[in-house]
Amino acid sequence: MDSHADDLPALTRILLRQTDSARLEPAARATHPPRILLLYGSLRERSFSRLLVEEAQRLLHALGAETRIFDPRDLPVAGSVGADHPKVQELRALSLWSEGQVWCSPEMHGAITGVFKNQIDWLPLEDGAIRPTQGRTLAVMQVSGGSQSFNAVNTLRLLGRWMRMFTIPNQSSVPAAYTQFTAEGRMIASPLYDRLVDVMEELVKLTWLIRDRTDYLTERYSERKAKPPAA
Repeated sequence: MDSHADDLPALTRILLRQTDSARLEPAARATHPPRILLLYGSLRERSFSRLLVEEAQRLLHALGAETRIFDPRDLPVAGSVGADHPKVQELRALSLWSEGQVWCSPEMHGAITGVFKNQIDWLPLEDGAIRPTQGRTLAVMQVSGGSQSFNAVNTLRLLGRWMRMFTIPNQSSVPAAYTQFTAEGRMIASPLYDRLVDVMEELVKLTWLIRDRTDYLTERYSERKAKPPAA
């Protein structure tokens, strides 16, 4: 036996839970199509982040998912109005509806755009007992006007972790995005398109895998400790 096994004076041991492998294999599995919300980060008429999201949506449909794309136009700056604003309510409802999400931002000045960050700023970590993002899968993507870069996807990963989401390992970064889409807005055949397919396949697989296990995977010692004792 490990001689240090009981040397945990800061631990409330009765609240520590050993992994229950039975709970990792749900007795009942959901059979409806995975529900995926897609967010993009530009208001331009020819928005390449929107075009990439629309291409991702087509692939998700081919993979059997149900999707929604949120239009960030008319979403107020976070904190400038109340959370009862119709666009805020629409965004939060879509996040609650989703089981997975796709986030795509242009890279601007080495970071994500304000348009994209504003959407995340309107999503609370917790609203009462409701958590609009926790436990959902996430795929991150970016478009750039110049050479290959990963600044935006790295920031999106940071945000995904902060929002308590399961961010998938694969990602899509499209450099010189203006060269990757036809005049009609369709992505051309290329290794960049193939990577997009890879990302959407992985997102759907992991959404199927995780969604029935979310409650167990997101159960925490600290939250059990914070609950008042049972009467």
